[in-house]
Amino acid sequence: MSFARSYIRTVDAVNFRIGRIMMYGIFVMGGILLWSSISKTFFNPSLWTLEMAQFAMVTYYIMGGPYSIQLGANVRMDLFYAEWSDHRKAQVDAITVLMLIFYLGVLLYGALSSTAYSLGHYQNEPFRFYWGLLTGTEEIGRLEHSATAWRPVIWPIKIVMVFGFFLMLLQAISELLKDLIRIKGGTV
Repeated sequence: MSFARSYIRTVDAVNFRIGRIMMYGIFVMGGILLWSSISKTFFNPSLWTLEMAQFAMVTYYIMGGPYSIQLGANVRMDLFYAEWSDHRKAQVDAITVLMLIFYLGVLLYGALSSTAYSLGHYQNEPFRFYWGLLTGTEEIGRLEHSATAWRPVIWPIKIVMVFGFFLMLLQAISELLKDLIRIKGGTV
């Protein structure tokens, strides 16, 4: 139980801080779109603004996801849920969090595979590629670029996705541990 409580405290603290910082990401995206409007109106239009705003939105959304899970800000069907006891809510939440953990595991694997592809690894084994990068037996290949006129490299936003999905997975495990503690009658 002490390990579970320290895990919950640590993961919640990290995701809380990151989430509070990411809340201001909407202003970054707004600033980029404001510059896009100004440059299109008064100057030559910037090629980078629309795609950079999309990257900012992806970062805002994915890095804010763990904070949203932590706050319970997810959409839930309250038709029956609101009337249940705390014990029953914890039981149902534990089952749904298990499904979320599976889903986030699939997303994380896909993000790792996609990131390996964007770094020039075109085979099916991303973990072997990452291990090879660490041991020096693999090299980064031809980097993937966007198909737009600006043509930025894609790997930075894919790394943000990997990191965000990993933090969401850790937060989902934290929520599962909280539910299990509540099921046993404890408090978090």
